[in-house]
Amino acid sequence: MSTKYKATTTEDAYFITITTVGWVDIFNRLNQKQIIIQVLNYCQVQKGLEIYGYCIMHSHIHLLCKATNGFILSAVMRDFKKHTSKKII
Repeated sequence: MSTKYKATTTEDAYFITITTVGWVDIFNRLNQKQIIIQVLNYCQVQKGLEIYGYCIMHSHIHLLCKATNGFILSAVMRDFKKHTSKKII
C-alpha cells in the first residue's frame, strides 16, 4: 500500500479508486456487486464510513467517502479490501 496518498485524517472526504489486480473484469455478476454493497454497508454501520457516492465498474470501484467517529479511512479501506478479497473469487 502506498504511503504517499494514505488518508490519515477524519475531517476530509476522499475520492478513492480500488482496482483489481491487472484490471481484470470480476465485477460482472450481480452477486459480486451485492457482496461489495454488503461490505460497504457493514463499514458504514460498524467502522464509521460515511459514503457520499460510489460506482462499481467491471474492474474497479470509485468511492467518495470519509471516516467518522474516530476511525481512520486508510484502516477502514484496508479492512474492506481484506474482507472482500476473500469473498469474491
